[in-house]
This record gives sequence, structure tokens and C-alpha cells, in this order.
Amino acid sequence: MSTETTASVSTHILDTSIGRPAEGVAITLSARSGSDAGWAALGGSATDADGRCKDLPALPEGTTHVRLDFETEAYFLIRHSSKKQAEAQQDAPRVRDSGAFFPEVTITFAVTPGEHYHVPLLLNPFGYSVYRGS
Repeated sequence: MSTETTASVSTHILDTSIGRPAEGVAITLSARSGSDAGWAALGGSATDADGRCKDLPALPEGTTHVRLDFETEAYFLIRHSSKKQAEAQQDAPRVRDSGAFFPEVTITFAVTPGEHYHVPLLLNPFGYSVYRGS
């Protein structure tokens, strides 16, 4: 919900290592009003089966900066565990590395009142990319 006095934020995650949405990644949304202000955690949620986080809290009036904290380590540990079980069943080669090189990803960006910011995260165990979507 965007008004003339606040910005709004949405996000989704695509696990590029498997070409599928990343389900169950915990996300925390924080905001501040000015570069020198402290961060206020507004709340969080987790990605759904489509990799989307549809229920992030609204930003307070006066927000100038937003921070999204993605808890990626738990996602990769769970995925690796499931993958390991599937590989054992298929007698597939063992995976060389477990977990994620980046256990968390923090994205900070500036916002303007009245604008909507969709911030997709493209994620894999050894890297990530982010951009302003539509």
C-alpha cells in the first residue's frame, strides 16, 4: 500500500542454482528516517512457495532508508540436507560443499515517499545479485 507520504516494499527470492523460488527464507524489514538515524526493526516474514514475501510491514511516514535482512544460511542448510537425502537415494555423487558462503544477505536502499520498491534477490550458495524490480 503506497501513499503520498510513505514508500512501500516487496521482495522475492529466486535460487539461481536450481532455477526455482527460494521457499522459507526469513526476512526482516527495518527502516530509518535519515542517514544518521538508528534502524528500527519493523517486523518480518518468510518467503512462500513462490519465493515471495507478501506480508512485509508498512513503512512509517518519514522513512528514507530501508534494510532487508535475508537469513540465507538456514535455507541452504535445509536444502542441502534434502539434496543429500535425495542423492543418497539415487546413488549420486556427493556434493562438495554444504551450506552457504553468505549466511545472511543485507540489502540497504534509499526510498522516496509515494514510490513502490520491489527488490528481488537472485541467490545461489556462493553469490547473490539484487536489483530494483517493478
